[in-house]
Amino acid sequence: MDAQIPEFEQIKQFKEFLGTYNKFPETCFLDSVKDLTTREIKPEETTSMAAKVGLLGQP
Repeated sequence: MDAQIPEFEQIKQFKEFLGTYNKFPETCFLDSVKDLTTREIKPEETTSMAAKVGLLGQP
């Protein structure tokens, strides 16, 4: 015997799921931006990044 969930309850659960699903990438993005703005960049990282940028500019 299948117990069916009323349609309004299915809609409510789906909205909750979508809210959670949408919050996850937003949280990850904001955490990564926060990490980029608060951490110190070491001098060797700067030269490494500059070298990579130079390589990307070459055909």
